Amino acid sequence: MTDATVSESGHRLKPLTPAMLRELSVRSNLKGAARSVVHYGVVVLVGALIWKVASSYGVLWALPLMAVQGYFVAFLFMAVHETAHKTAFRSRGLNLAVGYLSAFIIGLPYEYYCLFHWDHHRYTQDPDKDPELIVGVKPKSDTQLAIAYSGLLQVAGRLWLMLGHAVTGKVTVPWIPENKRAIIVTEARVYVALYVLLLATSLWFSSALLLWVWIVPVLVGQCFLRPYLYAEHTGCERTRSAFQNTRTTYTGAIVKWFAWNMPYHVEHHAYPSIPFHALPKLNSIVDGEIIYRGRGYIATTRETWAWFRGQRQV
Repeated sequence: MTDATVSESGHRLKPLTPAMLRELSVRSNLKGAARSVVHYGVVVLVGALIWKVASSYGVLWALPLMAVQGYFVAFLFMAVHETAHKTAFRSRGLNLAVGYLSAFIIGLPYEYYCLFHWDHHRYTQDPDKDPELIVGVKPKSDTQLAIAYSGLLQVAGRLWLMLGHAVTGKVTVPWIPENKRAIIVTEARVYVALYVLLLATSLWFSSALLLWVWIVPVLVGQCFLRPYLYAEHTGCERTRSAFQNTRTTYTGAIVKWFAWNMPYHVEHHAYPSIPFHALPKLNSIVDGEIIYRGRGYIATTRETWAWFRGQRQV
């Protein structure tokens, strides 16, 4: 993943000086820990409230809290993403610890995702090589499009793939190189074994705790996460330039916090070595070069929905 210096076709973006790039690329254990502690703290707090309300008044009264929990749990994907780049912390060990834990919670094997995401950066918007486009749904109706925006198909697909890796011991997807396939199989088997153990423990104690504070929120949270992810590249150009093939969405501080500043997505794709906490400063430098600019996620979701419908009609 290299830092880009090209924006519009035939136009050379004024690159960051080496000194600026070094300054912005400084990683911080403290800033990574602060973001992680707050994010996980909110997940634990809302989870405790769900269990308290469900136990005292019944599950139906806890449903609004489950929706709130869904947002925070699903957006642990952003912790997985940042640690996959090894930019969340200066410490490699902390990157791996937070990455593995977050990935396990959202059902996305960490080592698998790192390789998947590496190819996404190498081949962004290449329909034949970008894994996100290869596995992306191609809805043929508004009903299928709505299901795609729910994110449930994507979750089911990656869990099915993980189970296939664990059971068959085979990995055939093109973004996993031959020398990494044994690791992916082992990882899948560990994940499946741990999920089965948690299920068995819940059944043994006749407890629905994990169902209400974790499983249901993970599924509900996809309704928030999937439209956010579609905003990153949908409708952008299919070129090599991060300033043409990616969208930055301007949104509120709370969304940026729990998305680990990834709404600054052009900036991230152009300079993937720069950690999440430096992206706002980077935005102030390159903002004038950004072509695709989302104005909040509601408006941007309307745009991406219209783009998918237009592609279907074509």
